[in-house]
Amino acid sequence: MQTLFLCLHLSYNFKYDKNADLIFTRENGLYIGTDLKDTLQAHLHECVGMAGNMIGYNKSVIIFLEDEKMHVMYNPEIIKTSGNYHECEEGCLSHVGQKLVKRYETIKVSYFDESFKKKIKTYTGFTAQIIQHECDHLKGILI
Repeated sequence: MQTLFLCLHLSYNFKYDKNADLIFTRENGLYIGTDLKDTLQAHLHECVGMAGNMIGYNKSVIIFLEDEKMHVMYNPEIIKTSGNYHECEEGCLSHVGQKLVKRYETIKVSYFDESFKKKIKTYTGFTAQIIQHECDHLKGILI
C-alpha cells in the first residue's frame, strides 16, 4: 500500500467558503501559483502537493510534484475516472497522521496551465492520487 504524504504537521489556515468565487481568471490572481510554488518549495522534504485554499486563497488552483517538477493547475476539473478504485493511506497538513481513502488509478483533468492555456491531460498512479487529494481540498473535503 502506497502512502501519500502531503505537508504533514504544518500549521496552515485552511480556508473554504462554498459561496466564494473559486473560478480563476488571468486578472484575479495568477500570482497565487507563484505563492504556491514558494510554499511547496519550502516544504519539499515533506510535501508533494497543495491547494490554494490551504494557504489562504479561496480560488481553484493546485500545485503538485511530478518527476521532481512542480505543476500548477488553474480551475482543475476531473472530467473522467477509470481503472481500479483502490484504498490507500494519505497524510495531510489538515490533520495529524494518515487516513485511508479511496482513489481512482487513472484520471483525466481539464485545467488551465501557467500561461492560462486550456489543457486536458490523463494522469495515473501516484500523480493521479495527489491531484484527487488536492481537488478534494478545493471542494472543502478533508481526508
